[in-house]
Parts: sequence; structure tokens; C-alpha cells
Amino acid sequence: MSSSALAQTVQSISVEGNRRVEVETIRSYFKPGPGGRLDQGAIDDGLKALIETGLFQDVRINRGPGGQIVVSVVENPVIGRIAFEGNKKIKDEQLTAEVQSKARGTFSRAMVQSDTLRIAEIYRRSGRYDVRVTPEVIEQPNNRVDLIFTIVEGSKTGVKSIEFVGNVAFSSYRLRDVIKTRESNLLSFLASGDIYDPDRVEADRDLLRRFYLKNGFADVQVVAALTEYDPEKKGFNVTFKIEEGSQYRVGAVDFRSSIPNFDPSSMRGYSRVGVGSLYNVESVEKSVEEMQIEASRRGYAFAVVRPGGDRNFEAHTVSVVFNIDEGPRTYIERINLRGNSRTRDYVIRREFDISEGDAYNRALVDRAERRLKNLDYFKSVKITTEPGSSSDRVILIVDMEEKSTGDFSISGGYSTTDGALAEVSVSERNLLGRGLFAKASVTYGQYARGYSLSFVEPYLLDYRVALGLDLYQRQQLSNSYISYGTKTLGFSPRLGFSLREDLALQLRYSIYQQEITLPYYLANCNNNLGTSAFNPSPAFANANGISLASTNGLGCYSDGEASLPVRKELANGKTLTSALGYTLTYNTLDNNKNPTDGLLVDFRQDFAGVGGDVSYLKSVIDAKYYTPLVSDIVGLVHVQSGMLNKIGSNDLRMLDHFQMGPNLVRGFAPNGIGPRDINPYDTQDALGGTKYWGASLELQMPFWFLPKEVGLKGAVYADAGGLYDYKGPTTWSVTNEMTTPSNSGCTASTVNPATPGTCTGLIYDDSKVIRSSVGVGLIWQSPFGPLRFDYAVPLSKGKYDRTQEFRFGGGTTF
Repeated sequence: MSSSALAQTVQSISVEGNRRVEVETIRSYFKPGPGGRLDQGAIDDGLKALIETGLFQDVRINRGPGGQIVVSVVENPVIGRIAFEGNKKIKDEQLTAEVQSKARGTFSRAMVQSDTLRIAEIYRRSGRYDVRVTPEVIEQPNNRVDLIFTIVEGSKTGVKSIEFVGNVAFSSYRLRDVIKTRESNLLSFLASGDIYDPDRVEADRDLLRRFYLKNGFADVQVVAALTEYDPEKKGFNVTFKIEEGSQYRVGAVDFRSSIPNFDPSSMRGYSRVGVGSLYNVESVEKSVEEMQIEASRRGYAFAVVRPGGDRNFEAHTVSVVFNIDEGPRTYIERINLRGNSRTRDYVIRREFDISEGDAYNRALVDRAERRLKNLDYFKSVKITTEPGSSSDRVILIVDMEEKSTGDFSISGGYSTTDGALAEVSVSERNLLGRGLFAKASVTYGQYARGYSLSFVEPYLLDYRVALGLDLYQRQQLSNSYISYGTKTLGFSPRLGFSLREDLALQLRYSIYQQEITLPYYLANCNNNLGTSAFNPSPAFANANGISLASTNGLGCYSDGEASLPVRKELANGKTLTSALGYTLTYNTLDNNKNPTDGLLVDFRQDFAGVGGDVSYLKSVIDAKYYTPLVSDIVGLVHVQSGMLNKIGSNDLRMLDHFQMGPNLVRGFAPNGIGPRDINPYDTQDALGGTKYWGASLELQMPFWFLPKEVGLKGAVYADAGGLYDYKGPTTWSVTNEMTTPSNSGCTASTVNPATPGTCTGLIYDDSKVIRSSVGVGLIWQSPFGPLRFDYAVPLSKGKYDRTQEFRFGGGTTF
């Protein structure tokens, strides 16, 4: 065709074959050049554009005389309906949302092919690699079609084995705990980690690499993650190939700066890297973040901290250098949020320590991303940057996908202390999309009952201070360990501060009303406990003016058969406690649920006496140190101590004393340790003490012959401790229980309980003997919740202590 034929003046463009698409719409795809001339290139571009619309099965272009263009089209049919057949595991609604073809939309074979692959991919993500998807097109009148996807789902394809090649420093058992992929087992139906997911396997490679880098292996490479389908087992075998390299320690730490008047040594206090410690890339990264943020606070908004290191291959050390330089002067133009349809914008923006107009600081951006992920409002959070309106401006893009934040749970458990227990709770951690937390729960069990309402505002007055409010009612019933029950109704507001990433402070106020209650079966306990050693006057009234001697069920506690402090508490009636307190928590655990390394320390103090009926100062410290030893064995050192001090003239109540048992030394019954009423004619209740201490050494080890996914571990331990120094009531003038031998007290060291003589006061044992035990335990991180079984044998005990060698505790949510 001549050049004149390729560039003619367009006289007209006619269209034929169209039914739904307007003529002018088709003509608009052909754009003449200057002078209204339409050359062959413009015609080809128009043809290509029409085909790409997906509206037509066929498009042909013919030339007529005088520059006439005839566009002949065959339109794609319209989809009348889309149906899915054979799908049981994935609902129609989910598949409809995933496919591109839509009812009343245009039919396209290319799109149908893409949808077929997409459906198969969705099933593969759920572990069904044997899925088969067959599309069927049923023609209908008026150029319409029905689209049917027939699905043969197949069975789930699990991970049958996980192997590691090249690992020397860490066992395969230990590495299986690092990754998310799990081997299939009998309990796999309760979780999804055993379903083969190539994306998860790829993410596991990074988890393994990070694990090695945190443990000194600076040269580690996770070379490959090989997967092979086993047709006999109908599952995948996954193999991770690792090149560990050498393990390095930190040889030296140096700080350098190219910024004028900036002293690099001033950053030393913000470094978490210590000379002689194992090289830990996570510590280096946290140090960089802290230094960069501190430099920004000092006015160096564009300071950038870049870590470097020189390896000494012979000494196996790394010299770490933190270089502090002036970075590019870039500002944040906007922060755009995408994907938060329910969560309010301000809930997301308040997690940023920077805003529009501030200097761009990558460390602060990374911190914000980490905080958003920790909120647990979103399935995924990713912060990226785009160029702004000028070269020194950037736009932060926050992409997130929301998830359900409401929970309804029915949980149950059993322990040797509380018996069977059930709880129903409803909670919402992003109430009204405002980031508020609310929870209501009801508990009902053999020996413990109650309800609680909780509310948390994580940002009080837009400050990073959490306000919590708790309202609760608890009822502890009598059982084989105590002869009385208690009822408590309380309210507690609290404030929580994060002082550092590993240090937190909580301030609280507590006000609660408490009273002792009688079990119904003690209404006539004279028949059960024999004859009282004395006959005190029963004609007295409690704090509420009720005669205890005449009230049904209270006679037992007014005629001397119950322990004196119990009877005195009962006579006092309802007691109000008003207390201020705080808790300081230091936490460096690697995993709060299943720790293997790190330190957790809690120090608590409560001062009662801000109004109310009682006054005291109670101090408690509890510390747990975990450290990995050899062959996946984890060592645990647990120390604890507490002290109760009297303030003012009010006596200390028995209920305010520390009560200890297996929570201090395993092998002893609840309330089985410490001061005890030893009068043979009464209920011999545990009295509690004002001082206690405890120390435990425990080794936790896996059962190497069992798959890691079973979640079973064994433990061996040795405990020691003591509870002593009872400071509660020992005499009571109302019942004439006043006489003591030479006023030195009716203790086991001064009085024989069988022949008390002139001692009508409380006869009790308060020895400072060290209690100790050794034992074994079985720890199961089960799909039903954590369970623990302990069998401990006391090695030393007090004469009147009560033992319990077997102990069980655990629960579940379903």
C-alpha cells in the first residue's frame, strides 16, 4: 500500500455488529493525527485498544472508498449468572469475591482461564493441592451465558516431614520451634501450621536466618528450602539447607561521627551491644534505632546511624562500629492511610512519633510499623514511601488489612486447688474502631465463682498512658484446704506506662469489700469436731449487730471450734480495704508464652490505709531467669520474696497475710506451708505469714522421640522456701481467750496443744524451718491451652505442714 493509502483523510468511520456498545464509544478508539489524517499506525492502535477492552470476541477493520473505515465487531456475551458446584470447604461468597468474572459483566475466555487458576490457588493456600477446577460455559438466548465452575476439592495436603541439613550448633528439634510450618500429627485438625504453604516456607527461611544472626552466626546462609511431594504419604517433605558459618562474639564497640559538634561517645549509653557478648543482629538494630531517635531529640533531625563490622576470622570476633552521619534532608509531606475501613485514622496516627512536615526518620517509621502490628487490629501492615511534590519530600503510605477484633470464648479448666472451673467471656480490643478494650466475663466453678468487667483506654488524654478500670466480684468457697469461704467485691482503676521497651510501670488504686462466709455443712459442727476445750460466752454480736450465737450456721464459729482469727474475722463482718499500689516490670524474655531466654522481674508494693478499715504495706518481688543450656534444655531460676508490715494501730487481718503452698514449694498442699492453728479442738486453719521467700531451680527439656508439634516437655526441679512470722490476732477478749503462758504466746514451742493448760489464746505453730522438695513435671502446650502435671516429694517440712505430692492445672478456650 502506498504512503498516500496509509495516510488518507478520514471521511467516515462506520460500525457494524454492535448490540450493547455505543457506536461513538467504538469510534473514540481511533484517533486521527494532525489534519484529520488516519494512518496505518493509528488504525492498528485503535484495533489493539478495542481488543484490550475485553468487550469483543472479534474485531475486524475494512477500508471503503474515499477513506471510509468499516469496523466490524462481534461482542462478547453477557454473564447471566456465576455458580460454583462441588465446593464445601470454601463458601460461594468467598469465591465470588476472588474471581474477576462477575454476573451482568462481560464474558471473556481469558478472564475465565484466569479465574480458574485463581480458584485453584485459593484451595492450594488452604492445603488442597489435589484440587481440580473445570469451567463450563452454557449459552443462553440474547447473547448471554451462564458460567459454572465445577470443583473437585480433594483432600488436604499436609507437611509430612521437616528436615534440616547443615545444622550443627542447633538441633533440628530446636529449629522446628523457630519456624511456623509444622508437621502433621493427630492434633493437626486444631491448627493450620501443618498445611503446606509455599509463602510460609519462604518466610521460614527468613525466620531461621534471623535466629542464627541473633545467636552470633554472622555468616549464616539458609541456602534453600526444598519441597518434594510424596505421593505415597500424600504430603510434602520440606528440607531447609543451612550453612551456619562460625559463631562470633563482639570484640569491640566504637562510635564515630561526621557531624560537626556531635560527640559520638555520648551514644554509648544507648547501645545494647556489649563487648564479649554473642553478636546479635537484633541488638545492633535496636541500638541503631535508639541512637537515631536520641540524635533527633537533640536537634540532629537528619542524623543517620549506620552500623558496620569487621570480622576477625581467627579470633571469631566482630568489631562493631556505629557511624553517625548527616543524612539527606527529606521531609514528610503526607501520611496516607489505606485499608482502615473500621479503625479511626487517629488510632493509627497516634502510633507515629512523627507527623506531616517533620524530618523523615526511618527508625521512627519502623517503630510505628512495629507498634501497628502489635495492636493486633490488622492482618497485615506495611509502610512504604512514594516521592512527594519535590525532591526533598516523601509521602508515607500505610497499607493495612483489618481483621476481626471481637472474641467470644467459653473456657474450662481444672486444678487441684480450685477444682473444675468454667468461664464465659466477651471481649473487644478495638471497640467502636477507637482502639478501646472492653471485656466481660463470668466464672463458675466448684470452689471459685464470680464476674468481672474490664475497660482500657490505651491513650489517656492523647498521651501514651493506658487507663484501666476493673470491677469484680469473687467468691471463694470452702474446700479441703480451708474451712471457710470469702466474698470480695472490688473496683480498681490503674495507669500503665512504658518507660522503655523492656521496662513498664503500673500505678493502681484498689478498693474492695471482703467478708468471711460459712459453708452450709458447718451449721452444726459440734458433731464433727468434738468437745471444745473451753466454753466462751456466746452472747456477742458482730460488727453488723447480729448475734453470732443465735444465727443459724454461725454457732460453730462463736463457740470456739473454728480458729480464733477466723471467728474474729466473721465477727467483724464486712471489711473495707482502700489501697494505693504500683508494679515495676522488667522483661527481656524472648517469648512471653514459651520463654527460653531472658529475665522477667516484677516488684510490687501496696499501701492500704487510704481510708477503709485496714492498713498495711505489702511488698513482693518475683524474678524468673531463663537460659538455654545444651541439647534444647532450658534452665530456669525462680526467686521470690514478700513482706507484710503493719501500719498504725490496726491489727493485721489473717486474710491480708501471705498464704503459700505449691506456689512456693511444690509437693505441699494449697495453704499447706507456714503458721497454722494447732488447737486439736478446732478446724486448724492456715494462718499465713508476713514474710516469705522461695527459690527454685528447674530444667525443662523436650521429649526428643516425639514430634515437636506435640508440644510436650518434661521438667525436673528442686524447690526451697519458707513462710513465717504470723502477726494476726492471737487473743480475743469477747470470748475470754486472753490468757497466755507468761504472755510469751501460745506457740508450739511454749505449749503442748494436747494439754494447753492456762493457754486460752490462739495456739499456733510458727516455725522458720526451710521447706524443700524435688520433683518432675510434664508441660503440654496443647491445642486446648497450657496444661501442667507435677509430682513432687517434700524433703523437709514443718511438723504441721500439709503435703500434696501430685498437682495438676490447665484450661482451654473453645
